[in-house]
Amino acid sequence: MKTNLLKISVLGCLLMICTNGITAQTLEDYVREGLSSNLVLQQKNISVQQAQQSLKIARSFFLPSINLLADYTSGEGGRSIGIPIGDLLNPVYTSLNQMTQSDAFRHVENVEQNFFPKDFYDARIRTSIPLVNTDLHINRTIQGQQVMIKQYEVEVYKRDLVQDIKTAYYNQLAAEEAVKIFESALSLVNKNVEVNESLLRNGKSLPANLLRSKSEAERVKAELNSARNKVSNSRKYFNFLLNRDLDNEVHIEFSPENFPVMIDTVSPEVNLREELNMLKTVREINESSLRMSRLNRLPKVNAFMDLGTQAQNWRYNDQSRYYLVGVQLSLPIFQGFRNDITIRHNKLEIQKSQQHLSNTVKNLELAVSSARNDLQTTIQNYYAAQEQLKSSQSYFHLVEKGYKEGVNTLIEFLDARNQLTSSQLQLNLRQLEVLTAQARVERETASYTFEN
Repeated sequence: MKTNLLKISVLGCLLMICTNGITAQTLEDYVREGLSSNLVLQQKNISVQQAQQSLKIARSFFLPSINLLADYTSGEGGRSIGIPIGDLLNPVYTSLNQMTQSDAFRHVENVEQNFFPKDFYDARIRTSIPLVNTDLHINRTIQGQQVMIKQYEVEVYKRDLVQDIKTAYYNQLAAEEAVKIFESALSLVNKNVEVNESLLRNGKSLPANLLRSKSEAERVKAELNSARNKVSNSRKYFNFLLNRDLDNEVHIEFSPENFPVMIDTVSPEVNLREELNMLKTVREINESSLRMSRLNRLPKVNAFMDLGTQAQNWRYNDQSRYYLVGVQLSLPIFQGFRNDITIRHNKLEIQKSQQHLSNTVKNLELAVSSARNDLQTTIQNYYAAQEQLKSSQSYFHLVEKGYKEGVNTLIEFLDARNQLTSSQLQLNLRQLEVLTAQARVERETASYTFEN
């Protein structure tokens, strides 16, 4: 067991060398292109920018706000009040006129004053600023945490995108290798058709053998067509991930002699995963909401100052201009127990987010362990497929030689050829499984390093 683990560890170092040196140079170019051009990633980056703008809005509430306010009112009728100015002053004016023997003091009429103002305007510039408001401070904190969540979401998707690009790249590699395998098989079958035609002309074979070999050639052609179709489909999906034209060529570089490989067995801590940081930030937002609810009992104080003018008939002079300053205080006394209910609700949200976080930690640890075990298994399967291919190649060469010499039958030849093709396809499949498992381990351990 220790020998196997040591062997896998050695292979781990080889995978990093091979991935970075052989396949990864071109692959890394594709990954960088995908990270810069993928449409979904661009949408998520826009979401980050929106969250940043929301944070700026939250910060702006600490600055003074200046507004121009203007009112114009005019009305008649309705309620009114009588002011008996004439009844009060006319007797006095009469006495004064008698004393002065003149008409200098004229009588005045009683006044009927409506409550509605007539042709009255009030224009003012109001400047207000919050002095004490805990909601603004906590809201700014929450908006900053929302920005962090959006950034973590981008990082999570980038890691998923890297895995998808690498997997699609490896699928393209496997599809092209499959085409080469079927082309080689078709070459062998066509060569067998020529041999049967020669043997039939020389009277050393039966027409049935020739027909059987031609039928086998047509079957291999059909499989070759299917393999080429898989190449086309895998290329389209790969280009889709990179937001390129679907029919663009994909250049694959791979050296089978330096395979298999795997990533370094030392992985980063699961606690550093972006998913966990995102859940921790969600918990912090819930804690901030709880703090906001608790501080709701504190008073809120705002100050304001008005600079304006008001008068009737649009008059503007020294008497119409005015200034007004004031301080407003708001203190909740009773709100139907809504705030207490909100506090209990926020506490439950914190408990739920904590449980979600704990469960996610276990799931991620399980995913990392499973991915590593799968990678080790695929490497072992790859070596087994290599040995199977060597045996199939040796067996085919022996049967092919025997068939040409008349020792082996056509059925034995076709069986040996099928075994060879099957072994080649199996090795190709095992190779794809190792590469895909390696990409999964890289994703689960979050070991891929992004460029700044």
